[in-house]
Amino acid sequence: MVWKIHSSIQKKVDRFGITVDEVILPNGEEKTFSYLDFAKGVCILPITKDGEVICLKQYRHSLKSWQWELPAGMIDKTDPSPMDTAKRELEEETGYSAVHWLELGSFYPSPGSTSEEIFLFAAAGLNPSEQKLENSEQIELHKLTMEELKTLIKQGDFKHGAGLAAILRYKFITE
Repeated sequence: MVWKIHSSIQKKVDRFGITVDEVILPNGEEKTFSYLDFAKGVCILPITKDGEVICLKQYRHSLKSWQWELPAGMIDKTDPSPMDTAKRELEEETGYSAVHWLELGSFYPSPGSTSEEIFLFAAAGLNPSEQKLENSEQIELHKLTMEELKTLIKQGDFKHGAGLAAILRYKFITE
């Protein structure tokens, strides 16, 4: 059953939209429901010819800490497709381009509070190019074996949701 929207207010704050809907639930009750409107995004699992994964250690201001992540970013309105965004983000964040790409589908990281959808990819046949970081990006590159990455995940040190989804999808699709 679909909720009936009685009224809706949208606000833009920096790169996020905030929607506040006054809804009528299927049982007739009224409720205020708010959520964040995010741009769609991508996340890439870059795999070297030696089977290592290029991971990022990136400072995240919202958490005030350095986090293990995979390359990721928002889809710009000028990007023709999620794949084009993935190619751009891989090069900007890691300084590598890829010859081979595997689409891993998409997922909604938090559908109860955001409209965000993230498209997942694996990339191989990596060639060095030039890293092009934004002024707010502090990124260290690390090449990790799958076993090292698995250890970080098991210990709870790798918490990047899109990265976890990309790794899981890759494992399920390729095994």
